[in-house]
Amino acid sequence: MNRQAAIDWLKQRPWLIVPVLGVVPLVGIPLMNQVSSTSGTVTVSPSPLLPTAVVTLPTLASTSLPALQATPKPSSSPQSSQKTAAKAMQSPKPAQAVNAQAVQSAINLSVDAAIQMRVLIHAAASRLSISTSGGGGVFDVQSNRLLYELPARSGYEMQADGSTILLGSLRLPSLIWIDPSPTGITYVGDRGYRGRLLIASSESRLWVVNYVNLQQYLYSVVGSEVSPSWPMEALKAQAVAARSYALTYHLKPVKRDLYDLGSDEYYQVYKGIESEAARTRQAVNSTSGEFVSYRGGVVESLYAATDDIVMEAFQGRGMSQIGALGLAEQGQTYRQILGAYYAGTGIAQIQMDIE
Repeated sequence: MNRQAAIDWLKQRPWLIVPVLGVVPLVGIPLMNQVSSTSGTVTVSPSPLLPTAVVTLPTLASTSLPALQATPKPSSSPQSSQKTAAKAMQSPKPAQAVNAQAVQSAINLSVDAAIQMRVLIHAAASRLSISTSGGGGVFDVQSNRLLYELPARSGYEMQADGSTILLGSLRLPSLIWIDPSPTGITYVGDRGYRGRLLIASSESRLWVVNYVNLQQYLYSVVGSEVSPSWPMEALKAQAVAARSYALTYHLKPVKRDLYDLGSDEYYQVYKGIESEAARTRQAVNSTSGEFVSYRGGVVESLYAATDDIVMEAFQGRGMSQIGALGLAEQGQTYRQILGAYYAGTGIAQIQMDIE
């Protein structure tokens, strides 16, 4: 079973990822005073590494939007070894039997890849240009019916017309999916995105939501928020803070029936593949599933560029990215950096409960 098949297998079984206790607003946690940004150096008191806990997390509950059904594939014939094993030992509950290969593949996955984020990338646009790198399809959200096949590298002008969508001269319903080939990229204007796009038309305006897994989302966010050239420990601290922030909106979306959070500075910056880099991917992968936690809940880990902005915007409750850079340059680990800015918290990890 390949990586994508294993992800799909896991997403079809949401009970394998079970709930955490809740979301903890950062304002409720006592934090250390921020280090003055006017100081020539950034220092932190020696402290032990943050403890690691194991916390389970749910996938987002289903919404009013029907999920896009994948194109049916021919069933593979059972392997002879599986037949032999079945004869040797009958399961008392055959209906609950789980493919062992699928389980092992799912265990080996990054847990981030099993969590789907819904990111608003365009709001109230009158028209947009759409293209895909490797082709794809346009589907009706309500019926899951294929409406149009998109050739690779062919651009289309899309605009809202009342409650319908015009793709070139083709009139489409008010809710459509743009689903690229499995490894394809969808471009909105000159910016490329992984995953698929939900496009909604209302009052002659277009709303575009990128459905992308948390792992790929964080690849972009970390590279959008800080420089990939920063020390790896600073990048890891940013990855954990960004994951924690994203999870709070995954659990409590801005608009439950449409999207979790936006893509601009009001939330955290997301630019699609444009801001991905090898070192940001490394930072995300090496901290897979880790988030800032307080008493079992997910902390809304606020952060900003400097101590001054953190103080002004969040009353001093949050991480300074420049401060984190300074601590990393002094040799602090990402756990120590997070401990300095989110005092009283710990690092927890999402766990997939594979039975």
